[in-house]
Amino acid sequence: MQEEMFSVRMRAAEGGSHEDGGFHISGGETLVAKRSLEAAVQELLQKALLHSRGDADFIQLVMERIAPHEILRVPPLPVITATAEHMHEGRLYAMRYLQTLCISEQAARKGIELLASQTNLRGAAIMSASSGERLDAGLQGVRATRMGWTEDGYKQWASRHTIASPRITEALALATKVAHAPFVLAELCWSDDPEYVTGYISSLKEGYVRIPHLKEKGDFSGGRVFYVSDDVQLEELTSYLEKTPILIDKG
Repeated sequence: MQEEMFSVRMRAAEGGSHEDGGFHISGGETLVAKRSLEAAVQELLQKALLHSRGDADFIQLVMERIAPHEILRVPPLPVITATAEHMHEGRLYAMRYLQTLCISEQAARKGIELLASQTNLRGAAIMSASSGERLDAGLQGVRATRMGWTEDGYKQWASRHTIASPRITEALALATKVAHAPFVLAELCWSDDPEYVTGYISSLKEGYVRIPHLKEKGDFSGGRVFYVSDDVQLEELTSYLEKTPILIDKG
């Protein structure tokens, strides 16, 4: 008999809820077996309460049972670390690398400029890979949810990667789910955490490429851009990102 699984999602803000204009502090999520539910909730709660972006006064935790037969299992994206000594070098690398993934120069630039200008981005921006136009309804962004690691998959991956940490494994799970999304060509991301300056570009074609120094320390900007093909069906894409449960397994 397969174990019961739960999707656990957290978001935290200061100055009220996100819908009421609160400043985004942190978010996180995982997909875990029922026996690990309490530990997962505690970990996400600590993340909300002890974050460098501020002092959260709104914390929302959602726990939802997921039927095991609904879960798709995929291997993690391969991880590569690029070389960049400072922010300008990191962003130049990102510009050039995105273009190797069929992202136009204009769209690559618009994606970087968007993340550099945002300190309170709600969800990920969906952006045309050819024009750089934002396509998410009302420019509200979309959240990729319902993903996590199998215990064996995580142990195997962590044993081979010295960079393993809660931050990276959570980001890799999300990036892996997004890379398998229909119509998505690439994702550009850097954290809005002012203490963390490394970001990444991920794709099903090339994997997860970590880029040091995509911003300066102390900068609150950040977020995610999902670059999509011209034939994108937004309803289908959004349904996959928000509803399809994914477990990262051995690979």
